[in-house]
Amino acid sequence: MAFASFDKNRSAGAPLSEINMVPLIDVMLVLLVIFIVTAPLLTHAVKLELPRASSQPEQAQAERIELAIDASGTRYWNGERVSREQAAERLAAEGRRAPQPEIHVRADHTVAYGRVAETLADAARAGLTKVGFVTEPEARAR
Repeated sequence: MAFASFDKNRSAGAPLSEINMVPLIDVMLVLLVIFIVTAPLLTHAVKLELPRASSQPEQAQAERIELAIDASGTRYWNGERVSREQAAERLAAEGRRAPQPEIHVRADHTVAYGRVAETLADAARAGLTKVGFVTEPEARAR
């Protein structure tokens, strides 16, 4: 589509090569109004009166049992000296509890591995699954 021009250098029959932005802006504004009107209609919320409760959920904390083995192979249950049989009986009793306690094994670094293996076997026989080893961090050389 050709428009008249006051420019003498331009030939009268040449088409205008500029883009008319007014129709594009009109379309954009119409689409914006449509989105503004329809956006609140797209929320599908069902209004409910939910019951209110003031109770707190019960979080059962698992007990932590410290099982130590010194250099001579003597076992200590939370600081109390026990024999292997007594420790096995206590582990069996703890294995039947819910929630099961966490067993933290502290063994001296010079104790024979057999003593630690016996204690771990007794814990496994009792059905305890939360068994961990307590260690000291190694000192770094500077």
